[in-house]
Amino acid sequence: MNWSDPAQLRAQLLRSWERGDLLREALGGPSRFPMRLVLKGPASADITSRFDAVRNWAAALTAQAHLRLVWQELRHRVQGSQRLPAEAWVDTVDDALAWLGKRREWARFCAVVTLTRQHQPRLRVWLEKRPLQALELADAWPRLLSVVAWFVAHPRPGIYLRQVDLPGISTKFIEAHRGVLSELLDLALPPIAIDPSCTGVTQFANRYGLRDRPARIRLRVLDPLVTTLPGIDCPDLTLDAASFSCLRLELQRVFITENEINFLAFPPMPRSAVIFGAGYGWDALAGARWLEACQLHYWGDIDTHGFAILNQLRSRFGKVQSFLMDRATLMAHEALWGNEDKPTLSELPRLSPDERALYDELRDNRIRKGLRLEQELVGYEWLCNALMHLGSPSQPAGVPTPVRQGLGAT
Repeated sequence: MNWSDPAQLRAQLLRSWERGDLLREALGGPSRFPMRLVLKGPASADITSRFDAVRNWAAALTAQAHLRLVWQELRHRVQGSQRLPAEAWVDTVDDALAWLGKRREWARFCAVVTLTRQHQPRLRVWLEKRPLQALELADAWPRLLSVVAWFVAHPRPGIYLRQVDLPGISTKFIEAHRGVLSELLDLALPPIAIDPSCTGVTQFANRYGLRDRPARIRLRVLDPLVTTLPGIDCPDLTLDAASFSCLRLELQRVFITENEINFLAFPPMPRSAVIFGAGYGWDALAGARWLEACQLHYWGDIDTHGFAILNQLRSRFGKVQSFLMDRATLMAHEALWGNEDKPTLSELPRLSPDERALYDELRDNRIRKGLRLEQELVGYEWLCNALMHLGSPSQPAGVPTPVRQGLGAT
């Protein structure tokens, strides 16, 4: 029997709750009530063949205190005149809440709505869009409104989040709620107080004018004759981006590697240094204009993402050369090939012809599907040999002569 029983009717009402439609009643506007539910009842033949079942079905519906039924008179050739439910209605939001057992949740949401109307009426649109999330945040909502009010009173404050002094609200609370706060602040603040180029929770501070933790750059000088700190040869330095941009070092070459062990084990090199790279983010290096006077060498994995990072780095430093990202290095280390799980298929316009050819081979799986050679697996003697064959900083790097295959990481 495909007749709508009380549980199925209640499930229809529950779906309306789960969409947030019932909570939106608290915000005013056109009401959904009385709400008609879809009612499937017995056919005429069922009255003859299943008379008791039909009577029990109607009795079960009648017993629902929060359901209003519209009845229809039927004249049956065997059973005579019969009165059956034809429509099912829930007349008020209170009936719906009582049937679902959601009166307590409704009261919590109404408190959120009242508080928002009193303090930040612009956020009503957010409550209408995300009522269930607002209900989940009911306990935190007064504090969230206090944070919003502080930013409204102090647009783009230029201080660290730790310096935002609100009673009962910690820095950790704000950090934990950056996602929802971003949505609320975008509604409450004027456009001039928001930097639209900064998106995502990691750029919360920059988007709303707070000071962010400075990006840090790690550098190893590879030549003891290059003076950095008095009395210290070849130091391993970590500087904020602003300080790094102010360096004045007598360097001709700077290598960038994505692997820390490669960074630490990089061999001595005259008038050279090595930077521990930052993957797909090069903003921290962009302000260091002194790097433009050096020959830059990027050493990444030989896979599609390695070439994508190289391509992006060239958007900042157009003359950067790839290092140990060639076909000879790849083929010499076949025993150490690995797999790239999610290769990129993007077009990379800043690659050289040789780089593009190898990238296409990797992207199109011409050598082997998902082929990858991680940079730390390149043999150390292969690295040293490649450094010996580098031309002067104004000349392109040469391809190393194979000396040993499959040496693994040092």
